[in-house]
Amino acid sequence: MNLKQQQLQAVTRRHFLAQGSTGIGSLALGALLAENKPLAASTPAKHDAELPAYRLPTKAKSVIFLHMAGSPPQQELFDYKPELIKRNMQPCPDSFLKGRGFPFIKGHPKMLGTPYKFKQYGESGTWMSELLPNFQKVADEITVIKSMHTDQFNHAPAQLFLYTGSPRFGGASMGSWITYGLGSENKNLPGFMVLLSGGSDPSGGKSLWGSGFLPSVYQGVQCRTTGDPILYVSNPKGINRDVRRRSLDALKSLNEFELKQFGNPETLTRINQYELAFRMQMSVPEAVDLASETKETHELYGTTGGAPSFANNCLLARRMVERGVRYIQLFDYGWDMHGTGKGNDLITGVPNKCKDIDRPLYALISDLKQRGLLDDTLVVWSGEFGRTSMNEERNGSKFLGRDHHPHCYTIWMAGGGIKKGFSYGQTDELGYFIAENKTSVRDLQSTILHLTGFEARKFKFPYQGLDQRLIGPADEDHLIKDILV
Repeated sequence: MNLKQQQLQAVTRRHFLAQGSTGIGSLALGALLAENKPLAASTPAKHDAELPAYRLPTKAKSVIFLHMAGSPPQQELFDYKPELIKRNMQPCPDSFLKGRGFPFIKGHPKMLGTPYKFKQYGESGTWMSELLPNFQKVADEITVIKSMHTDQFNHAPAQLFLYTGSPRFGGASMGSWITYGLGSENKNLPGFMVLLSGGSDPSGGKSLWGSGFLPSVYQGVQCRTTGDPILYVSNPKGINRDVRRRSLDALKSLNEFELKQFGNPETLTRINQYELAFRMQMSVPEAVDLASETKETHELYGTTGGAPSFANNCLLARRMVERGVRYIQLFDYGWDMHGTGKGNDLITGVPNKCKDIDRPLYALISDLKQRGLLDDTLVVWSGEFGRTSMNEERNGSKFLGRDHHPHCYTIWMAGGGIKKGFSYGQTDELGYFIAENKTSVRDLQSTILHLTGFEARKFKFPYQGLDQRLIGPADEDHLIKDILV
C-alpha cells in the first residue's frame, strides 16, 4: 500500500480550501457543513423529552419482515369476494380494461373467482382461506390491511420501491435506515440480517438489503442455514484464531493510519466490520444452531434439516430477535402465480406455497407471544403488489393464474404497537379497486418507522445535495393511524 500516493489522489478542492494558508476556506466550509451533519446511529435516550427531533418513543425494538417474493394472490388468502366467485369465467367489465395495460394479459380476459372456501376466524371474525388452517388460529393477533396499492407493476421496481423508497437502484433499504437510527443491541451480531428461501434471490437482488448512501456498516448481512452461516466469516485452512487476531491487529493499525490521514468514514467502517467478523466467528454459529431447540419447537415450526426452508428461517428470526438483532428480513421466492404451468397456478402452485408458510407463520406469532417478545417485535407479511381479478390465460394456457396488479393488494401486521384482530380497508366487490382507506407504500414505510421510533418526515440523511428519506421528498402525513394501538 503506497499511502503517499493515496494521499495525493485524495486531495480535492475541499482539501485545498481547508489547508490553505489563510484558513478562510476552512472557516466557510465548516459553517456550511455544520448545517448538514449526518445523523449518528444511536440508542434511545433515557427520557422521551430528551429524544432528538427525529426520534419517537420506540414501540417495536425489532422488526421481522416476511416478504413473499413474486406476490401472492390476495383473492386466494385474505380478500374474500363472493361476487367475484359468482362471476367466475364471465367477461371482464370494460371499465377494468379501458386505458390500462397489463404485463401479460391480452385481449378481453375473463373474471376469475377463487376455487377455495373462506370462513371468519377468531373473535375478530377475520376472513381467511382454507389454505391457511394453522395461521387461522392467530387471527386475533394480526391486523389485515386489504387496501394497499403501489405505482409499480414489475417485480424488481416494486420491491425496490417498497424497501428503498425508490424503484431505481441506489437507495438505502428500510433495514439499513432502522439499524442506522437504532444501532444494534448485540455487539457480536449484525443489526440487520437477511434470510432467503424458495431457491432464488428476490427479483430486486441484494439491493433490497443494501445500505445505499448510508455507511456500509448498516447493510444487511445474508445468513444461510447450510454450510458457513455467513460467507467468508470462517478462517481459511491453516489459519487459527490466534493468527487471525494478530492479522486483524496489523490491519487495524494500517487502517487507523489511513483514517487519520484521509478521514474517510468507510475506513472506520472497514475497521469495525473486521472486528465484527472476528466476533461473529463465535456468536453466529451459536445463533443459527437450530439443533439446540427442543423437539416441541421443531414440531411447532415444522423445521427440516438440509436445504434452507421458510420454516427454518422463521425459527432463526425468533432466535435473532432474542439476541437483539434489530431488523430481520425473510424473502420466500416462488409466489409469481401467472398460471403458465402446474407449478405457478392456483390449483397446484398456490396450495404448495401456502403449505410451506402456514405452520411457520402460526408458529412464529405464537412462539413470540408465549416468550413475551411479540409486544416488542413488529411482524410484517407482504408481497410487492397484488394479483388481478381476471384469469391471465397467457398464450391460451389452461391453467388458472393471475397477472400483476398494482391497484390493490393485502398485507398483514402483528406485534409491537399494532392492533389485534383488526381489518383495515376494503376493495370493491370484484377485488379490483380500493373502495375504502386507500393505503400506499409510503404509508406503510412511515408506519414502520413510527413504530420503531422515528418521525419519517424528519429522519433523513444528506446525500448529493438533498436530505434523503425513506419516504421520499413529499411532506404528506403517511401514518396509518387507525391500525395503531
